Amino acid sequence: MTNDNIIGIDLGGTHVRAGVVREGNLKDIVSSRIPASGTVEEVLQVIYNLVDPLMNEQVKAIGIGVPSVVDIEKGIVYDVQNIPSWKEVALKKLMEARYNRPVLINNDANCFALGEKYFGKGKNFSSMIGLTIGTGLGAGIIINDKLYAGVNCGAGEFGCVEYRDQYFEYYASGQFFENCYHTNGEVVFKKAQDGDPLSIMIFEELGTHLGNAIRMILYAYCPELIVLGGSISKAYPLFQEKMWERIRTYLYTNTLSLFHLEVSDLENCGVLGAAALYYDTQS
Repeated sequence: MTNDNIIGIDLGGTHVRAGVVREGNLKDIVSSRIPASGTVEEVLQVIYNLVDPLMNEQVKAIGIGVPSVVDIEKGIVYDVQNIPSWKEVALKKLMEARYNRPVLINNDANCFALGEKYFGKGKNFSSMIGLTIGTGLGAGIIINDKLYAGVNCGAGEFGCVEYRDQYFEYYASGQFFENCYHTNGEVVFKKAQDGDPLSIMIFEELGTHLGNAIRMILYAYCPELIVLGGSISKAYPLFQEKMWERIRTYLYTNTLSLFHLEVSDLENCGVLGAAALYYDTQS
């Protein structure tokens, strides 16, 4: 990690957040709601309005995490979630022209993994996976202390791997509640916290599916650490037992004894991870 000032930008589905990272500390964090139905230019102006006050001579680079497919080399983002007008935006070119600084862009799951690597539970591990469990099942992969993103950020799409009659994301993400029980995960969570037996059972079933997904990841990558993030990870106590029942069926018991699994507690991980895109290029 360098002493440079890096601006991190987390472009979410409803809000964009930005801040300045220096020596592992995040300061001057700002946030604004995104006009989801806005034009490309209107959404860009929201970003500019946040970044302009943060920019000064000490800023070395800008990192941006986006919920979309990204051409990393060209810095083009495609089909950004919840922003219909952002079908194909040359974000790197536009930002570099305005700020005259190197701009690094990657998807939000990869930024989550980098955030944990540099600022969170992954600091002491050279190989790790940040697994985001929310409306989808995505991941960022760190191998030998470097992000592995694949072509157009295509690596880590474990949710798209076939599973049962569908694919893992169908059963091992927030989609599970609607797909299998025609309900909302937040509603089930509240009922489970109140001791409702059916709701507790639903989360246990989710844990079984998620455990199968993690076991598959172990066979494919065998990382030292997996960090769980995303909205569903907040319910970890409700599904951890059944999840671990499936993980423990992993055949290589000695390897499993060296495996670590943690739940993220890192605040503003998206902003920190976006800034860490710069650190990843320096390592």
